[in-house]
Amino acid sequence: MFPNPSARASCSGPFRSSADPSEGPRQAPDKGYTHLVVIIISKFRKWTGSPHLPGWPALFQHNEVARGFLLTGLTLVGTVGGFILPGVWLLAYLAGGVPSALKAARSLFQARKLDVDLLMVVAALGAASVGRAGDGAILLFLFSLSNTLQSWALQRTRQAIEALMRLHPEGATVLLPDGQEVWRPLEALRPGDVLLVRPGERFAADGTVLEGFTEVDESALTGESLPVDKAPGDAVKSGTLNGHGVVRVRVERPAGESTLAQLIRLVESARASKSRTERFAERFEGPYTLAVLLSAPVIFLVTQLGLGLESAEAWYRAMTFLVVASPCAVVIATPAAVLSAMAAGARAGALFKSGAALEALARARIFVFDKTGTLTEGRMRLASLQVLKGSEEEALALAAGLERYSEHPIARAIVEACSGPLPEMREVRALRGRGVVGLLSDGRQVWMGNRRLVQELGLELSPGVQQKMEALEQEGQTTAVLGVEGRVVALLGVADAPRPEAAQSIAQLKAGGARVIMLTGDRLAAARHLAARLGIEEVEAELLPEQKLARIRQLVEEGTVVMVGDGLNDAPALNAAHVGVSMASGADVSLESADLVLVRNDLSRLVGAWRLARATARTVYFNLAFALSIIGVVGAFALAGWVPLPLGVVAHEGGTLFVVLMGLRLLAHRVQGQ
Repeated sequence: MFPNPSARASCSGPFRSSADPSEGPRQAPDKGYTHLVVIIISKFRKWTGSPHLPGWPALFQHNEVARGFLLTGLTLVGTVGGFILPGVWLLAYLAGGVPSALKAARSLFQARKLDVDLLMVVAALGAASVGRAGDGAILLFLFSLSNTLQSWALQRTRQAIEALMRLHPEGATVLLPDGQEVWRPLEALRPGDVLLVRPGERFAADGTVLEGFTEVDESALTGESLPVDKAPGDAVKSGTLNGHGVVRVRVERPAGESTLAQLIRLVESARASKSRTERFAERFEGPYTLAVLLSAPVIFLVTQLGLGLESAEAWYRAMTFLVVASPCAVVIATPAAVLSAMAAGARAGALFKSGAALEALARARIFVFDKTGTLTEGRMRLASLQVLKGSEEEALALAAGLERYSEHPIARAIVEACSGPLPEMREVRALRGRGVVGLLSDGRQVWMGNRRLVQELGLELSPGVQQKMEALEQEGQTTAVLGVEGRVVALLGVADAPRPEAAQSIAQLKAGGARVIMLTGDRLAAARHLAARLGIEEVEAELLPEQKLARIRQLVEEGTVVMVGDGLNDAPALNAAHVGVSMASGADVSLESADLVLVRNDLSRLVGAWRLARATARTVYFNLAFALSIIGVVGAFALAGWVPLPLGVVAHEGGTLFVVLMGLRLLAHRVQGQ
C-alpha cells in the first residue's frame, strides 16, 4: 500500500500497487514530464540568454518533488504574468496542464479509467473557451501546487521504510579456510561462511560471533539507543552497525532469510494491500468522475434553456461545478492518513503489513496473548532463594559452582544470578532428569536437583520444606533443592520473568475498553500466577496449537480479535485472528503470519499502535466527512451561481490540502503506551 517512489502522488489515485499491469510502464509519466521541462528550460535559456544551468537534468529527471515544484513555479509565473500580458497564460497552461493531460490520457487509454486530472484539464479549457483564461490558469496553478505538496508530504511518509532498505550492505568480507580474505556480494553468502567485520561496517547477515569483542548499534532495528556488547557466542543481526572491535562472525542464515530481510518483505507487502476504506475511495473515483463529467453538459443545458442564462455564463457555471465536485479530497483522504500512520509506526518499531491491518486494529476490542516469550521474556531467571542453613551468598555460590559448566536454561539462570566468587568443584556429574552432584575441595558432597534426586540419595524432605516447594510451584516456578551431604541447605525457584512493561500495557488496554485473554500451552498454575501479577482475568492453559486455533475462531465470532504471539505454535492462531501481532524476536513462521511486527519486542508499542490505529480511523472518517461536505455545500452554491470559478478552485484545492495536512498530523503521533 505504499506508493512506488517513482509514482506521481496526486489526488487522482497514486496508491495502486506498482505491480498493477493495467497502469502500463511506470517510466512513461517521468518521460512526459521531463520532456516538457526540457522544452520550457530551453525556451527559458533562449529568452534569458543564460548559457548554463548546472546540474538541472539529473535533478529534475530523478526528483519527482523538485520537478513538481519547478512546473508549479512556471505555472505561477504564467498565471501572474498573464494578467499583465495575456499571452503569457500559455505558459501556465503548458506547465500546469500538459502533465495532467498526459496522465489523464494514459489513465483513460491504458487503464480504462477516468480520473480527476481529466476533470481539471476540461475545466481549465472550458474556462478559457468562454474568455476566462485567467481563471483556468489559477485552477491549473492550484491543482499543480496541491499535487506537488502531496508528493512532498507523502514522500516524507516513505522515509522510515526506505531507511530499512538502506541498512543492507552490498556484500561482506569472507574468510576462507586458508586465511584469505574474499569480498562476496550479499546474495553469495551462505550459512557457515565466516565473515570478517571491521569497525564501522554493517553485518551483512544474521550470525554468531566466533572471535573478538565489540559493541553493536542495533538502533535501526530495535530502537535501542545504547550499543549492545557482543562476545563470542552472541548473536548479531543483519543491518546492525559494528562498533570499535574487529570480529569474526559465522553466518547462520542466508541474507535473504535474515531478520532485516523479513522485515523489509513485511513492509513491501504493505504496498499492495489496502484497507476497506481505501478500496472504497478507489472504486468511488472512476464512476463519480464519469458522473461529474456527464453532469457538465446537463447543467449547461438546464441553466441555458431552463434559467435563460447566456451560453457563456451557463458554460462557466458548468465548469465551476466541474471543479468544485471533483473528488480529489475524497480520494486522498484515506491514503494520506494511513500512509502517515504506517510511517509513524515504522519509525517507532511497529511495522504494519497493510492498511487493512491498521484499520482492523482500530476496531479491535479483544486482545489475546500467548504467555512464553510474549508476556514473559522467554528466558529463565532465578525468582526465589529460600535459605534453610547458612547465608544466601554461600548457598547461591554453591549452586552456581555446581552449574557453572552446564548449558541447561535453569543452570544458566542460577549462574547469572551469582556475582561473587565460586567454590572449586570436582567430579561434577549431571544426572539426567534429576539434577547434578559434585565434591567440594574438602571432599564433602554437594547436590542439587528435584524430588527424584532427593529420593535416590536416600533422604527425605520435611513437611515444612515440602510446603515451601509446593508454594513456589503454585507460583509457576521450577524448584530445585540444594544440599550438602545429608542436609538441605536451600530451596531455589526459577521462572520465566514477565516483561517489565507487560503489567502496565495490559492495564492500559483494559482502560481503553479492551478485553484481555491469555491462551497458553504452559501449566495452569504458572499461567494463573502470571495472569494474577499482570491483571489478566481470563486464562486458558495447557492448550495444544489446534485448541488455541479453535478458541480464536470462537472469539472471532464475538468481535475483532488481536492475537499476540511469537512461537511456532502461535502461527495458526495468528492467521485466524483479525490482526496477528508478533515480536521481531519470534519464530520465522510467526513473523510471516503476523499483520503487525513489534520490532522492539516491547508490549507498550502494541498499546501505542492501537491508539495510533484508532486516531487514524478518526482522522479518516473526519477527512471523508469534510471532503464530502465541501462537495455538497460548495457544489450547491456553484449550481446557484454564487461561487465564481476562482473561489471554487480555492475551495476544492484548499479542501484537498486540508485533508492531506490532517493526515500528516499522524506522523507526529508517539507510538508508545506511556
